[in-house]
Amino acid sequence: MMTTSTPSKIKIEKLVIAKIRGFCAGVVRAIDVVEQLLAIVGKPVYVRHEIIHNKYVVDELRQKGAIFVEELNEVPEGSWLIFSAHGVGPAVVAEARARKLKVIDATCPLVTKVHLEAIALAKQGYTIALIGHRDHVETIGTLGEAPDHMVVVGDVKEAETLQVPNPDKIAYLTQTTLSLDDTREIVAVLKRRFPKLGAPKKDDICYATQNRQNAVKAMVPSIDLLLVLGAPNSSNSNRLVEVALAKGVKSRLIERAADIKDEWLEGVKTLGLTSGASAPEILFQEVVTMAKDRFGVTTVEEVETVEENEHFGLPAELVKIIKEKGAK
Repeated sequence: MMTTSTPSKIKIEKLVIAKIRGFCAGVVRAIDVVEQLLAIVGKPVYVRHEIIHNKYVVDELRQKGAIFVEELNEVPEGSWLIFSAHGVGPAVVAEARARKLKVIDATCPLVTKVHLEAIALAKQGYTIALIGHRDHVETIGTLGEAPDHMVVVGDVKEAETLQVPNPDKIAYLTQTTLSLDDTREIVAVLKRRFPKLGAPKKDDICYATQNRQNAVKAMVPSIDLLLVLGAPNSSNSNRLVEVALAKGVKSRLIERAADIKDEWLEGVKTLGLTSGASAPEILFQEVVTMAKDRFGVTTVEEVETVEENEHFGLPAELVKIIKEKGAK
């Protein structure tokens, strides 16, 4: 494995980076939940699923005392448990209660919004077309809110063949980390087939996903290759790769700077770099350093599209614990 300081025969003239990149407010909140709970109650604290989809972050939290599990039967009764940012269905909540687990819910508020929409639509008797990837943990959690009223629609082909009991009573919701363009195509098909299709009052795809995809669209006209820093199981990171490819620009997903292969960069004069909403800035700067030290980049240009200043407060149950500790 090459180090960032080993010079390469391949030289890149310019590195173009996205100013809008990396951690979103939901990710910052989720990490903060784990760290604060560990500071208050000590080790161990259990987390169902990866708190966010990033190995570097998960490994750091594991070193601090977090134990990550996929099933609740791995958690000793009465232990502290955190639900990840991706959300869970009511069956998981009920199982946690049955095991007398002390739960802190770190579900992203934007995911919670979709859950509440699903519950409301199901109560009104709607069939819900949930646009998303059926094997993604967020989609699985949302589906759990109203499984008898919801069907996952993963692409345009599935939208074309969707059958529902009442074509006049159907609405759609979406996974929060999808491609804006792909989702738009699926919704267009559903609207054509079901003219009375209901829509969320506000777009379900989260602000951070939209902003990062728009930043990629702004970058691609001036670059030869886009590197996206993110985990293989990170939906929003994979969508950034797809956005670039759809615009005719080669793109690669990497987890660390060491993943970069020289053959990818043959003929590349201007390299683009962005990161998904779960990728920490320290890993981003690792790639920037490699671009300078290994590939001779002397010019770094930052592309600015919009500013982000969103902030999500801590879960109420954690705030209560913090206040109780402060009162002692």
